[in-house]
Amino acid sequence: MGEGAVVHADKISGYLWSLFAICLLANIFGGTASTLMSVYLPVVTRDLMGEVDADRFNQVSAAVNSVSIFGWAIGGVIWGVFSDPLGRSRATILSIGFYGLFTLLTGFTDSWWLVMVCRFLSGFGVGGVLVVTPTFLSEVWPVKTRSIAIGILSIGFPTGIFSAGLIDLLVNNWHQAFWVGALPLTLSLISMLVVRESRQWQSAQLDAPVATRKSQASFDKGDRFNIVVGSISFGAMLIGLWAIFLWLPTWVQEMLATADGQQARGLSMMVLGAGGLAGGFASGWLANAMGHRKAMMLCFAVCFVMSFFIFKANTTFSDIIYLEIGLLALFFGASQGILSAYIPEMFPSRIRATATGLCFNIGRLITGAAVFFIGALVIVLGGYGNAIFTFSTVFIIGLIAAFFSKEVRGNYDYGVTEIPN
Repeated sequence: MGEGAVVHADKISGYLWSLFAICLLANIFGGTASTLMSVYLPVVTRDLMGEVDADRFNQVSAAVNSVSIFGWAIGGVIWGVFSDPLGRSRATILSIGFYGLFTLLTGFTDSWWLVMVCRFLSGFGVGGVLVVTPTFLSEVWPVKTRSIAIGILSIGFPTGIFSAGLIDLLVNNWHQAFWVGALPLTLSLISMLVVRESRQWQSAQLDAPVATRKSQASFDKGDRFNIVVGSISFGAMLIGLWAIFLWLPTWVQEMLATADGQQARGLSMMVLGAGGLAGGFASGWLANAMGHRKAMMLCFAVCFVMSFFIFKANTTFSDIIYLEIGLLALFFGASQGILSAYIPEMFPSRIRATATGLCFNIGRLITGAAVFFIGALVIVLGGYGNAIFTFSTVFIIGLIAAFFSKEVRGNYDYGVTEIPN
């Protein structure tokens, strides 16, 4: 069979397992690189800026989080645009190396402004990995288990967040902690030897008329509609996720009034994280059983209902809240895996990464602004519960977007995979 040949197959080759391992590790290291500054922030601030008051510390924290989020968003769009004309393999290798390099350089900085620059550029690389790796796998993985593979891929980033906390426990010196950037740098070098280009992408390049290759990123009417649907769906889940993730501990403390809420806050976040990981892992099986569209609608509906029970129906804190948080988190996590598999399948190969990058990151830009304003709504709406639930209404918007979407699995150039080895 020729070099460019493809087959309809369910067998997963050794090469595909190697590629999956590289993509999963890239997401895990990306989660670590993205949140490592958060766990070391008090130490870094004191080291580089001296003792600062609470207001100044909050300003610095907001700035760090902002540059990282905007780095993710801008990087996700640009790496997606880069990936369509120049290839999935190049974008994967370079984006991994990019965030690895600037994570490593963070450990050698001695000024706050250099830290900010490194955080933005590290986020820029991570944003690319979060777009390109699911796009890459969606083009090479067998159809039967594709959603399962990408669902498992989606838990890589939160696993990296857990790893950042582990590094904080083991490494006292923040400069040395950021040497973890050497791991994705090494992974990038290994990828140069292992990763080969997607044959679906190669076929799309060969099939495209020469006269139209320069305008590959043009969108027709159907593509534009799918970008709107994808952006609303992904953005709605992100806004709800981050509003709850960032403010849940504060709401728990508010419910406990003057009581010491350290244990309740910590346990609530652990349940939220564990439920998200379980949901992401199971998302592929859910999508295969129901179809992506119905599974998304289920996730949005359950998340809205559980948000109502948690933040409106509870008047005092009780153990039942942990169960409610766990159920909410389970469908949070499932939605992330389902959307990561579904959105790339909405578009043909010639624009797949560009369109996926837009869908993922238009929502991320809106999320950064929306979560910022939740603090102002607390006073206006009379408490954190009311403010968080107000943001949870975006789940209804996501449900409507999912309703008008189409089950696209199998469209375009799907159904062909790499030759099993």
